Amino acid sequence: MPLENHLTELEKKHRALEREIQDALTRPSADDMRLAELKRRKLQLKDEITRLRSSEPAVH
Repeated sequence: MPLENHLTELEKKHRALEREIQDALTRPSADDMRLAELKRRKLQLKDEITRLRSSEPAVH
């Protein structure tokens, strides 16, 4: 199940980025460039997770 392990790790990273983004948004001195980079990385992870999930063989 290496694919499932990889997906689990990607999902952990995605959640960590979400927390980091939320933390950054609560700070009045949020760096817009850093926030944009975090959001970009989060979207890339989401896209990769979606791509991998759609390529998983159906389990019967």
